Amino acid sequence: MTDPEVIPTGRPGHRYTEDPLWKVVVAVYLLQALAIPTSGLMAVAGVIINYLKQDEARNSPLEPHFRWQIRTFWIGLLWGVIGTVTTFLLIGWFILLGLAIWYIYRVVRGALALNDGRAP
Repeated sequence: MTDPEVIPTGRPGHRYTEDPLWKVVVAVYLLQALAIPTSGLMAVAGVIINYLKQDEARNSPLEPHFRWQIRTFWIGLLWGVIGTVTTFLLIGWFILLGLAIWYIYRVVRGALALNDGRAP
């Protein structure tokens, strides 16, 4: 019989929750999730945390999540600026809509992968 509170990780005997950086990764995913209603301010806080803790994550099983979160921020910022600058051309609104969908996908995919104990 399995314990209902244990999340399967895909690797026998390995649990991300035992890694001290696990809480940091969870916090950054939460901050990224709050980025859309806060116009990106929480994403800035999340990427700062990523950069501050990045050295500790080197060679850790959670390192791919740090890279995923940092790339999500920078690519999102790039397309957010492009979309904002081109809103007067109407195409910018479509870029921003696509960006919102892409961003939500990245945050959800990363968080689900973390929950499953695998890289995003």
